[in-house]
Amino acid sequence: MSFVATRFAPSPTGPLHIGGVRTALFNWLFSKNSKGKFYLRIEDTDKERSKEEYKNQIIQSLQWIGIRHDDKEYIQSEKIKQHKEIAEKLLKKGFAYKCYCSEEEIKEQKEKAKKKGIPYVYNRKCRDHNNLEVTKNLSPVTRFKSMMGGNTIIKDLVQGEINISNSIIEDFVILRNDGTPTYQLSAVVDDHIMNISHVIRGDDHKINTFKQKQIYEAMNWKLPNFAHIPLIHSQSGSKLSKRDKASTVDDYIKLGILSDALRNYLLRLGWSHKDKEIFNLEESIQLFDLKGVGRSPSKLDMSRILSLNEHYIKHIDEKELFEFLKDFCKKFNKKIDSSKEKTLIKSMNFLKNKAKTLADIYQNAQYILSDTINISSEDSKLLDSASKKILKDFLSDYEKMTKITKESLEKIVNGLIDKHKTNFKGIGQPLRVALTGSKFGPGLFNIILSLDKSETIKRLKFIK
Repeated sequence: MSFVATRFAPSPTGPLHIGGVRTALFNWLFSKNSKGKFYLRIEDTDKERSKEEYKNQIIQSLQWIGIRHDDKEYIQSEKIKQHKEIAEKLLKKGFAYKCYCSEEEIKEQKEKAKKKGIPYVYNRKCRDHNNLEVTKNLSPVTRFKSMMGGNTIIKDLVQGEINISNSIIEDFVILRNDGTPTYQLSAVVDDHIMNISHVIRGDDHKINTFKQKQIYEAMNWKLPNFAHIPLIHSQSGSKLSKRDKASTVDDYIKLGILSDALRNYLLRLGWSHKDKEIFNLEESIQLFDLKGVGRSPSKLDMSRILSLNEHYIKHIDEKELFEFLKDFCKKFNKKIDSSKEKTLIKSMNFLKNKAKTLADIYQNAQYILSDTINISSEDSKLLDSASKKILKDFLSDYEKMTKITKESLEKIVNGLIDKHKTNFKGIGQPLRVALTGSKFGPGLFNIILSLDKSETIKRLKFIK
């Protein structure tokens, strides 16, 4: 294979969509597997909606999931001069023409097509008429002369050979009436300038590829390889949109999803390698190829994401997990007091049990993070007179302990079970409520071992 160069070309008009992340991931993995280059192109020609904050957010989202682009960002708006120059060349070569049809005429054509139930195709009124009556002060658009007969074939690296009739491709606009280039022209010129060898993008771009191929041929430029990957659908089967829950990278960060887990999920969403499910970053690069990409849309499965995240949480080093938790809390104004860090790190091995997200770990750790214990009215019912007697007896034995271990705690609890003629729940539940404020949470002995002895005593004495 000759030198490979891929690109990801988002518009900075909002947070990065999860479908865009997968597209970027596939482009990045393909280039890295081929020892090639991966570029980030910011398509910011929509000046009204494009914002610097979204551009920065896109870059940060990609970096968060492990994707770093080569060289500096390619800014599309900086290349408009080259785009317009190519449009002029296409005009001179006879592959484009000025269209003076008014907006009203175009609107009328679209309405007629809609009534007939057929796709709108511009009627080419201005294509071959040099002596058209031009409305005064009407600025023309520039249209590309699409082929009117025959078929066009694309040899797609995912979809296989795709063949369409040229009759469904209209004479599309390449320059608007204000002289600015459209996507169809800019994308081709940019890919040519950047020497992009493989264009990997969603299969909703297939019609664009057929249009753009004609520009390549008109300019006698080398055509890149194309690969159209199926879109991500919601559970209902519809195209995933920004209106869906958890549709952007930021949504997953807020949920407490680890970047490795989300990257692994997106990799497997429409791609496979034998029966392997878990891939580290190095394996992803080594094994990725376009042959493993399926042709059918994939449904976003939140339960699978959470399951994968739980797997990663369970197998990660506790100190590293704490750093992730710390960053998560900092991001969402839940800063962890430095005095609690040592206890949290020590407790990570059980706080992460059954936790599916960083948010779960944060919730499980509330009894450590909070200086005061708030007991709900429902849970306070568990602290009746009999339970308070149990707490008093436990405190008496606990204060005498010189070495606190799981075994020594078990001995105390078993003694209280016999004394009060109850079971483990009868002892553990009031203890858990007194120490954490809830009857749910980590194991009882883990709770006691994680707290300083003085803190445990303070909390038990608070219950009167």
